[in-house]
Amino acid sequence: MSGAGGAESSQYGFVGVRGRGYRPEQVEAAAAKLSGERDEAWERAARLTVLAKEMEEEVERLREAVANLAPQMYETLGKRAQYLLELAEEEDAAVRGAALADAQAEADAARAAADEARDDAQAHSDEVRGKAEEYAQRRIAAGQAEADDIRVSARRDVKEMRGEALAALREMRERTDAHLADQAKEHAERIEEADREAAEQVAASEAWEAGAVAEAEERLSEAKRVLGETEEEARHGQEDAEAAAAELLAQARARAERIERETESILEGHEGEREEMRSHMEHVRASLATLTGKTPAETE
Repeated sequence: MSGAGGAESSQYGFVGVRGRGYRPEQVEAAAAKLSGERDEAWERAARLTVLAKEMEEEVERLREAVANLAPQMYETLGKRAQYLLELAEEEDAAVRGAALADAQAEADAARAAADEARDDAQAHSDEVRGKAEEYAQRRIAAGQAEADDIRVSARRDVKEMRGEALAALREMRERTDAHLADQAKEHAERIEEADREAAEQVAASEAWEAGAVAEAEERLSEAKRVLGETEEEARHGQEDAEAAAAELLAQARARAERIERETESILEGHEGEREEMRSHMEHVRASLATLTGKTPAETE
């Protein structure tokens, strides 16, 4: 089986198409019969040709045999014998002529029969060929029509499938665009929220740092004030001043240490800011040492 329309090739070269023309087995049987008759006609023509050739050869052989016969001389015989001889020669000539004529007639008849058989075989072959070509043309036309139908149907199916594929692709693209738009919007919202939270954290950190620095400076000012008052009171009475100064210095030192601890607790987790506050507290200690006249080690 092969071909677009389910075509089937036969042993005589015919191409069958389902549902159209004659039944393949009928055509095959008719073609086989015509082919057999054609072969028989060719065989009969060949036999007659051989027979005609053999008869022509026989006639030619008889002619040569007669021509090669030696002449018979009967002059010494009597008149009756010569008369009989003449009759015999005439009869022989008549028989020879009749035989030659019959052989020629038979050769001509055989040649004519061979020619007729050959002509019949050729006519029969031409008829078979014509019928085969006519059948082939019908089958080709039917196959072409069916192929055209299949081609049109295939094109229609391809067009429909292409339309369905384009619609599905368009829908998928729209869904993808919508999903990407939603993701982009969600991403932008997350970025905006993260920026807002970061800004709030930075503002809170800056406010806390400003508050911590202000509080530390305020406590430093308070310590300076206390130290100033202590120094002022120390000038009024040596012993009382020294005792009061020692007590005030102890209080100031305790207060400064508390402030330092609180400040370090507040600044825990902010290493850079803690280092800055530590430097600030070193400055406070140095200021206290300057006010008391002691080194920072002695103050501690």
